[in-house]
Amino acid sequence: MGNIVQCCHTLSNYFKCKDAQAQGEPERSPLLSSEESECDSPSLPDDLEDDLLTVSTGVTNPTLEPENFLFPDIILSSNLGGDVTLVEPMVCLLVSEEEEGARVDEPAPPSQIEESLEDNRPEQSDVDKSKHLSIRDIVDLQETGFTVRIQPPGTESFELQVSGQLLVAELHQVLMEHEITCHRTCFSLHLGGSPLDGLTELRSIQGIQDGALIKVVEDSYSVRDARLHLRHVRDLLRSLDPADAYNGVNCSSLSYLSFYTRDKDGESVGNRRASEKESVACRPPEYILPGCKDRPLTPLQPVRDDWKPLQCLRVLTMSSWNPPPGNRKMHGDLMYLNVLTMEDRELNITSSTRGFYLNQSTAFNFNPKPAVPKILCHSLVELLSQVSPAFRKTFSALQKKRVQQHPYERIAGPFQVFTWIAPQGDHSLDCVRAEETHTSRMGQDEHTAGQSRDWNEELQGCRELTRNSLQDRLHRERSIFKTNSDFVEAATRGAVAVVDGNVMPLNPGEAPHMQMFIWNNLFFSLGFDISEHYSPLGGNTAAHAAAICDLRGAQAYTSVDIEGLHTLGTAVVDYRGLRVIAQTIVPGILEKNQEQSVVYGSNDYGKTVFSHPRFLELLDKTSKPLRIQHHQVLDHKNSPVELCSGIETKGILGNDGRPYILDLLRTFPPDLNFQFSETEERGEVPKECQSFGYPRRHHHSLASLRPELIEAFVQHRYELYVKMVSQGLSQLEEQDKVTEQSEEQRTGDTATAGADMEFQRRNVIMKACKAVGSVSDSCFDIRFNPNVCSPGVRFSAECVEEVQRQRQLLWDGAAFLLSNQIPAVLRDCLDHTAVPMDGATLTSVLHLRGVNVRYLGTLLRELDRMEERGRLSHIQRISISEVIIRSAKHIFRTYLQDVEAAAFSAAVSHFLNCLLSSSSCFPDSCSDELLSRRRSRRRRSHGSRVALLTDSVWAKLTPSELWGRIRTEAGDYYDYTIDSESIDEVLEKHSLQRISLLREMAIKTGIQVQLREYVFESRHRPVFGEEDVVNMFPVVKHLKPTGTDATRLVQHAQVAVQQGLLKDGYELISQALTLFSSVCGVLHEDVCMCLRLLGRISYILGEYADALSHQERAVMSSERVQGIDHPQTIQDYTHLALYCFAGGRLATSLQLLYRARYLTLLVIGEDHPHVALLDSMLGLVLHGLMEYELSLKFLQNAFILTSKYHGATSLKHAHSHHLLATVYESKGEFRSALQHEKEVYSIYKSQVGEDHDSTKESSDYLKSLTQQAVILQKAINHIYSNTPTSCIPPPKFSRPSLPTILQQLNLTCGIILIPLSAKEIADLRTELKGKVQVEELEKKT
Repeated sequence: MGNIVQCCHTLSNYFKCKDAQAQGEPERSPLLSSEESECDSPSLPDDLEDDLLTVSTGVTNPTLEPENFLFPDIILSSNLGGDVTLVEPMVCLLVSEEEEGARVDEPAPPSQIEESLEDNRPEQSDVDKSKHLSIRDIVDLQETGFTVRIQPPGTESFELQVSGQLLVAELHQVLMEHEITCHRTCFSLHLGGSPLDGLTELRSIQGIQDGALIKVVEDSYSVRDARLHLRHVRDLLRSLDPADAYNGVNCSSLSYLSFYTRDKDGESVGNRRASEKESVACRPPEYILPGCKDRPLTPLQPVRDDWKPLQCLRVLTMSSWNPPPGNRKMHGDLMYLNVLTMEDRELNITSSTRGFYLNQSTAFNFNPKPAVPKILCHSLVELLSQVSPAFRKTFSALQKKRVQQHPYERIAGPFQVFTWIAPQGDHSLDCVRAEETHTSRMGQDEHTAGQSRDWNEELQGCRELTRNSLQDRLHRERSIFKTNSDFVEAATRGAVAVVDGNVMPLNPGEAPHMQMFIWNNLFFSLGFDISEHYSPLGGNTAAHAAAICDLRGAQAYTSVDIEGLHTLGTAVVDYRGLRVIAQTIVPGILEKNQEQSVVYGSNDYGKTVFSHPRFLELLDKTSKPLRIQHHQVLDHKNSPVELCSGIETKGILGNDGRPYILDLLRTFPPDLNFQFSETEERGEVPKECQSFGYPRRHHHSLASLRPELIEAFVQHRYELYVKMVSQGLSQLEEQDKVTEQSEEQRTGDTATAGADMEFQRRNVIMKACKAVGSVSDSCFDIRFNPNVCSPGVRFSAECVEEVQRQRQLLWDGAAFLLSNQIPAVLRDCLDHTAVPMDGATLTSVLHLRGVNVRYLGTLLRELDRMEERGRLSHIQRISISEVIIRSAKHIFRTYLQDVEAAAFSAAVSHFLNCLLSSSSCFPDSCSDELLSRRRSRRRRSHGSRVALLTDSVWAKLTPSELWGRIRTEAGDYYDYTIDSESIDEVLEKHSLQRISLLREMAIKTGIQVQLREYVFESRHRPVFGEEDVVNMFPVVKHLKPTGTDATRLVQHAQVAVQQGLLKDGYELISQALTLFSSVCGVLHEDVCMCLRLLGRISYILGEYADALSHQERAVMSSERVQGIDHPQTIQDYTHLALYCFAGGRLATSLQLLYRARYLTLLVIGEDHPHVALLDSMLGLVLHGLMEYELSLKFLQNAFILTSKYHGATSLKHAHSHHLLATVYESKGEFRSALQHEKEVYSIYKSQVGEDHDSTKESSDYLKSLTQQAVILQKAINHIYSNTPTSCIPPPKFSRPSLPTILQQLNLTCGIILIPLSAKEIADLRTELKGKVQVEELEKKT
């Protein structure tokens, strides 16, 4: 397991050849809270008012999700804690008439914003109070950009725009990507004849100014420099090749946005009419049209022209003459290369300290002397360009294509993103890849050949950096983020190497699941129960779950970020059915036995317990934000021991003097609804839990409550506390008034009466504290004891009552989840605050409310009881799909553990066939496995030692057996009963798509399948063959550091936007974007979120070009970071299409909407609320292009879906009626138009009344339609009557105008712009300021 202490103990026993029982590790948990919450209620009534306005949230960042901001169909209302309340129907973004000019009420100056940042910030320690976020510092960051001139050797200088905060080393990287200097890697930068230090910021360099000349000076090569140069040249030659993205290496990932936006149309609004009828691309492929059941896969990854291979060389590889002999090393030779040019000329090249030149060696004759032409070039590209005209021409063309790519398409991401489907590509020669995977390089970093990084020292050193100023914090967070991303990459490579058998175990004599490994200064262990350590918690199942619990606990403590307290770098990697835990190594832990190393906590479930003042002091600082109660337990001597964490949390003092905490399994309180052993007394179980059928027996005892639930529960209790205190104090005041009126007291009794009143006030607060479960009787402070349900933990007799109160608090929390949070999830989905599309987004929706995925069965049962369950059919489908796929994943994990390496593709394809195929599938016995002649003879005589493919355990799995196991697992783990007897019945009953199930299964397990069309309905042959399983990737979970200052700015931007201060919000988000980019780089979810928000605000302000620019980068970032078919990517495509239409790029808008619809069909199918939105938008855009028949197809489908998911009397449905009416009007079908518009009028009249503007507009439109219908009928009658009368004017068929279509698109997306006068804006702001606190309390009561 990930428990290093336990593993070390096991290792020592192994080496001592003793059989000893291992002791160990417990659970590991999740995180959300990153700052302390300000939830203390003052003890004195005078301060009570301030306390009532204080919101308890330890959650600082729940609103960073993109759907919480300017989202279709929601309006954001803020509360004082920074949370966001999402309200339906349509968003009303208030824009002043003077918004474009001078503002009536000037926004608060930066100094006031700084003060508000400090005022609203949660309570901090003395150290944290020094972290004053200065807006001026951020403005300085944005304004220190300037232009420098770069002078490369041998070419003309060029100008380069740089930022003042850019490091010289980062400028070095920029030049390695620049078109002119990209072929250079080994150089230094000089200013005024002096070399620049790589770790220096440009703005701090003396003499640097706008227009300064920086020279690129060639340096001498070392072996490491030569290897890096070769790798860089390889990357340049393959820069247009998507193979790295398909193979999941080098942090490459796919992006297809430019395929749909580049050179599609540059038409403006003025020439739209001329080009619209010429555009043949209006009609989409058949598979995108409404009603089509085909779900082809090949359009998911369209063939891009700019990805066509440009081959510069036939072969570039390392020479067999490597390494250079001693005498050649004395001449500066570093290594030798072999090149075969496109002219079929074989070249032997020497890499020396001075550069590259041709030598006279051949395949069989070593001659290091320079060959003709005797040219020495500092760059390999320069040399090849001189000796090969074909290379020079092709490399130049490749460079032009490379620089045409958007930077977001080229740069590497911080973490590897794997694609679940890829074409079967050709395998090509690659000397760099071969060198990197060579066994002599295992365990070494590719950039520091021959060296290993001390990951623990790097991570802890970064955390110890100063954090006093904004610059210090940015430097610290950037260092932490970069080091963590490098650690995750190394941990992933190491875990794959461990599973592949490329790392020697520390204890090779043990069983494979007991083995542990050290690779690249990282410790690896497997997710199995070592020495039955987890048997009290659930055995191997508990050991498997403990890894994730520990990771969540590490994330929680890392986010609290207490100075002086250290956690280990941790990553959990699931690969080929095995869970590998990678951790950094505490200095000295491998040299000590377990008794010496643990100074805090317990390693044997409470039999022996240790405490340490240094750890108690540090953990006490984390107890408030993490809501952990300081408590005592009994040790083996029955002596009380102070703890401030779960008992399994261990404190170790490393040889470096740092205090480390490990095994953070029980960071969060246990979930009593799920128990491993049934020891609970039914009497203490709340009725709410019993009514839902809880408690239930679970596979392990590490089930814990999520941090989001804890915060929601504490908030709920705080509201009760406020209500009780308010009522109690008001009653006291009334009694006091009555007493004063009825009696005339003497002066001497006044003091006594005052003291008595004070006592009664304190008593009111004390009773309220006791009622809500506060650990303090003088203020509101709810905390949880994580050990009250831990096996083996004993408490003293004095603590029995307190322990019982803590158990009751846990039960109350579990009941709160069932009675409040699960219904809240369904409400969110019902009012479309949350619109999940797949398993990942459904999980996010559940987690946002603090509901664990194991409650899916309960969620489905609650959904079935709802009257409006028809409007949640998409949630039911996604939930059932998630139960099936997660149950199948659990089975698949153990299934793979019995598969030999040579049969992996056959085994995986067989499992997929059993899961998704309609045929009775059996494994193909014609495998590509080769049996030696000797083995064949042995098989003929007395059977083969290796079983034949068809005799393997995995090959005996049948579809019916797999389905039976899935049903059993769904019932046991998720408490959901699947009535259907086969997967086919479920698919038909709930309208599930096999292709969607395949996608979910592949993403969750790391399977990569071949990009081709699969015939799932075939009953004569299996769907999947061995060749269809292209690869298996690791599924990695890791810590996620981010920028704290930027997060605060986003929260304040939210408040500004919600109050109508759009430009202020824009500025704050721009500053947050600067900080996030500085910390995380541009390819990151937080940066993507900021770009998305900037795009939306720009669109609201009418800055369509800016909106397009921001949203285009957001889409690329989303594709690269989250995946090309992720639901967030689909949403971003949808918004980009809206902005393109507003900017006059109609054809691009249409193509983007088609792409979004295709991806949605692939992910979830056509029966989904987002398809209704997309079809409404498509209908409107096609209406604008006068493609009326096609427009009607999409609008009619949107009409049906809107009626289903929003209700037949909703305003959304009325809008769908109106859209159909306008298209029928354009076609001249006035009868149909009238029918639909009458429905619109009827809905508006019943919903908002006759006097509402919408009702009046509908009435006027009805009159207009009636007049046009009468004119048309008269014209028709006149034609048929053949009577010569006065000329009747022909009916006017409306032609859609761009502004009208855009207005309807805005309405469809939930955006209403309401122009307000200056006085109205001022009044609104005054009202907001006066009522915000009152509204906060009203919402809670």
